[in-house]
Amino acid sequence: MTDLADRRWRLVVDDARDGATQMALEEVAARTAIADDRRTVRVYSWEPSTLSLGYRQEPDTVDWNYCDREGIDVTRRQTGGGGIYHDRYADISYTIVAPADEVPGDLMDCYALFCEPILEGLRRMGVDADFAAAEQASIYQPSCYLRDINPAHDVVAPASGDRPGKISGNAQYRQRDVVIQHGSISYDLESERHVGVFAGDLEPETFTDRVTSIREQTGIGREEAVSTLAEALADWCTADEGSWREDELEAAADLAEAKYGSDAWIRNREVREQDGGRP
Repeated sequence: MTDLADRRWRLVVDDARDGATQMALEEVAARTAIADDRRTVRVYSWEPSTLSLGYRQEPDTVDWNYCDREGIDVTRRQTGGGGIYHDRYADISYTIVAPADEVPGDLMDCYALFCEPILEGLRRMGVDADFAAAEQASIYQPSCYLRDINPAHDVVAPASGDRPGKISGNAQYRQRDVVIQHGSISYDLESERHVGVFAGDLEPETFTDRVTSIREQTGIGREEAVSTLAEALADWCTADEGSWREDELEAAADLAEAKYGSDAWIRNREVREQDGGRP
């Protein structure tokens, strides 16, 4: 349990949604944290499978034909780093949203705090996971999972082994006096798709040599992994079970259309004005 546990938190075990909506919901949760004094932790998945680009990632690093052919959506995150292929089955994602004045101002300290429930959830699953003990050099910069491994925010397993593999990447950004951390956790490996979404000439073995998964480490089912992570997040901040309000879903739909689902944002980081009067 964290010192944040005496605040109002909700746990959202979310439905599978498209990438633009999932990113929009984070911004909406940020508004709710300030306007309604209600913080959010959530676990979610992506439908359809989605490539999320890092904020400054160049669009020419994407194999757009491959994504179209395989039915893979593309969006762009607010956070930096390389692109992440979020498979509908193989990826488990999470978000933590809290007011900035309630969390450490130092980025590394904030990572350490917000990754506590992620590490705890993996340990409850039987995964020997921890922050990387040492840096590893980049293999392919446009891919988050193949970039250099940073001990500050990259989680590996087995932590005590000679050849730990990356199992989770995590990133933060601040918006409207709110800190938002999100992360991708590999439940399984879809190596061909992970490398296929990029324009570079990569072999699937490049991915499997660097990355591991919950299923590879413990063999537990995906549903159990999701519920275990959700319980760890809820225990960390004593969150109540919750859901999105209708006005939040409406606001997220507008934001997804105007920003995260638009070519202007995905390819050029440009934001169109939102239509209508929804909050």
